[in-house]
Amino acid sequence: RICVITLAEAHPLLQNGKTITSVNYQISANCSRLQNKVSGKSKRGAQFLTELAPLCRISSSDGEEYTIYSCIRGRLIEVNENILNNPAILQEKPSTEGYIAVVLPKFEESKSITQGLLTRKEYEEVLLKRLNSSS
Repeated sequence: RICVITLAEAHPLLQNGKTITSVNYQISANCSRLQNKVSGKSKRGAQFLTELAPLCRISSSDGEEYTIYSCIRGRLIEVNENILNNPAILQEKPSTEGYIAVVLPKFEESKSITQGLLTRKEYEEVLLKRLNSSS
């Protein structure tokens, strides 16, 4: 029931041959996702995230900056510090080593969250509609 947050295949950073120059987990002056210290079975100390909570900011070579949001309510279990030193793995291996964070939703909410997810086919249909409406 954990959720691994990654960049979607259709994310602009994975399209158009952009190069990721940096990843920053410092969300504001008082909030850094790197300060997240989790301990024990009940994951004490984990930062609580809402759906709209920013996880990190990713900068690309063309000067664009993208804020990546949690998109899910739960406790922040882990952030991927490997992408700080090697941001290219976000593009090279976006669904494995290039993950952004791991979030643990509340047990009672996990069922409704998974029921609301799109299947692979539904996701591809949404992307196709989006592509057709923009052209």
